[in-house]
Amino acid sequence: MDLGFALPVSGSWATPENCIEIAESAERLGYSSLWTFQRLLSPVTMDGQQWLPSAYHSVLDPLSVLSFVAARTSRVRLGVAVINAPLIAPVQLAKVATTIDRLSNGRLDLGIGAGWIPDEFAAVGALFERRGAQMSEYISALDACWAGGVSSFEGEFSVLPASVIAPSPVQLPRPQILLGGAAPAALRRVGRLADGWVSASSTDLTTVGDSIEMIRNAALDADRDPDLLRFICRGVVRVRDGERAPLTGTFEEIRGDIKGIEAQGMTELFIDLNFDPEIGSQDADPEQSMERARRVLAELAP
Repeated sequence: MDLGFALPVSGSWATPENCIEIAESAERLGYSSLWTFQRLLSPVTMDGQQWLPSAYHSVLDPLSVLSFVAARTSRVRLGVAVINAPLIAPVQLAKVATTIDRLSNGRLDLGIGAGWIPDEFAAVGALFERRGAQMSEYISALDACWAGGVSSFEGEFSVLPASVIAPSPVQLPRPQILLGGAAPAALRRVGRLADGWVSASSTDLTTVGDSIEMIRNAALDADRDPDLLRFICRGVVRVRDGERAPLTGTFEEIRGDIKGIEAQGMTELFIDLNFDPEIGSQDADPEQSMERARRVLAELAP
């Protein structure tokens, strides 16, 4: 199972210097990929309190960060897990993704999801109630943008007038599309249409094998080879003494958990410290966060 590492995109440690250090260190230590995630805003309650976990209170734009570190790396793949697709027009996402793919010489992995926070949909004028229905069409629209030559698309949710969209991405016919989601319909969509699946920060890592089996069966039903799919685990790692949960505990315990996740069929796992509230929050000390990250990088290196 390949191991990747999430860039510092959340909270006080999300600085340009730290992004560069993590990216360069991860590549040097043999990690296979670097990852980001998206959050447009953090909603508040009637009394002004942010109700999302601290990891979502202050988040850098994920595609901008990938473009930034592309210039400081040469081997690691660059992944976003995930962009909330209904919040951006397919042609806009295709153009940005192509740009990053070309600037990185073909290293982009594009994760997309349906989104789950109504306030973000309201902020961009998107329809929250139809977000799931948009996903299959969205992939078709992206494919039209990357078809080469004159292409067009007309669907229920998006339209591409007859156009030439150039340049093309380095990866042909497109960067790999990875889908998020946990509902059965979302998992089956991965098997039918996508190149792989990315689990969420809230995924029960003791039962991911069940989700993988559902995706593989959907691929078989669609006459696709399930062995070509990628299964990527967001590994929310919390290094603790005396505290135990999947990927939470001592380094020895976490290494054992990683082996257990691989045994369930995951092909890749990326270590994400942004969801540790002692690291990926605005209240955390950024230098202490980096010291902990350096240790995790070294201790869990492939």
